[in-house]
Amino acid sequence: MSSRANPKVVVLMGGPSAEREVSLSSGRECAAALREAGYEVIEVDAGRDLSSRLIEIAPDVVFNALHGRWGEDGAVQGILEWLRIPYTHSGILASALTLDKQRTKDVYREAGLPVVDSIIAPAADVRARHVMAPPYVVKPYNEGSSVGIYIVNKDANSPPQLADDMPEQVMVEAYVPGREMTTTVMGDRALTVTDIIAEGWYDYHAKYSPGGSQHVLPADIPPQIFDACMDYALRAHKALGCRGVSRTDFRWDETRGLDGLILLETNTQPGLTPTSLTPEQAEHVGMSFPEFCRWLVEDASCDR
Repeated sequence: MSSRANPKVVVLMGGPSAEREVSLSSGRECAAALREAGYEVIEVDAGRDLSSRLIEIAPDVVFNALHGRWGEDGAVQGILEWLRIPYTHSGILASALTLDKQRTKDVYREAGLPVVDSIIAPAADVRARHVMAPPYVVKPYNEGSSVGIYIVNKDANSPPQLADDMPEQVMVEAYVPGREMTTTVMGDRALTVTDIIAEGWYDYHAKYSPGGSQHVLPADIPPQIFDACMDYALRAHKALGCRGVSRTDFRWDETRGLDGLILLETNTQPGLTPTSLTPEQAEHVGMSFPEFCRWLVEDASCDR
C-alpha cells in the first residue's frame, strides 16, 4: 500500500454476477465509510473495461466489494495481481476454492472439520429423479449468498423443479435441521457467533431485506458449541488460505450436541450492507464500520 497521506482507494462493486445488486449496496456503504475514514475514494462498477479503468485511475489500493462469480472466484484477483495493485480480502487460490462448494468441503475434511454428504449432479438428473434420499438441499455449487436454494422435504414425492437459469451441474447436499449460525474471522481472530433467526430457510430475501431475519449476537448457545464455531471458523479460514476477512456459516442440530454442528461454507467476500452479519460482528467487538473498512485497506497487498 502507498505511503501517501491520503491514499487513493478504488471500491470495486456491481459486476456481472447474480449478486450485482447486493454488491452495489455493499460498495456504496464501504465507499462512504472509507471517505469518513479519510481516504480518497473512487467507486467503480466492474465491467469488461475494468483493466483499462484501473490503469487510468492508478489507485493505491483496490477495496473489493464484489460478490459472487468473477469478483469472488479468483477472476478479479488475477487481474489485480497482474496489474500489481494491492487489494483486500483473499487471493486467487482461496477465492477460487471457497466459491466451489464441493472443493471447499474437500479442504474442510482434510482439516478435520465436520461436513455432511453431498454430490455434484447434472441439473437434468436432479429434475428427473431423487438423486439422494430426501430430505436434501439443491444449490449451485459455485454461487454465494443463498442464490438458487431448493429444499426437498422428507415426504416429497417428486424431485424439485429447478429454474431454467440453474447451472448444468448443481450440488445436492443432505439436509441438516436446526439453527443457522455464522462466525467472522479477521486476520487471525474469530470475532463472535451470530444466531440467525429467519422464517424458514435463511435465503437471499432473508439475508438482504430489512426485517428478513433477526441476528442474535453473541449467540445464546452452550459454551461448547460457541467455542467450536469460533475454532472451526478460524481453522477453515487458515485451511482455505483466506486473507483479510472471511465468514463461515454453520448449521446446528441441537438435539445431537456437538455432533450436530456442521460447516456449510466459507465466504471470502461477506456482505457489507446495512443488514449484513460481518459488520455487526465487528461492531460487537468494538470496531466501527469506518474502522473496519480502514483495517481492510491497511491489510491490502498483492501476492495474497
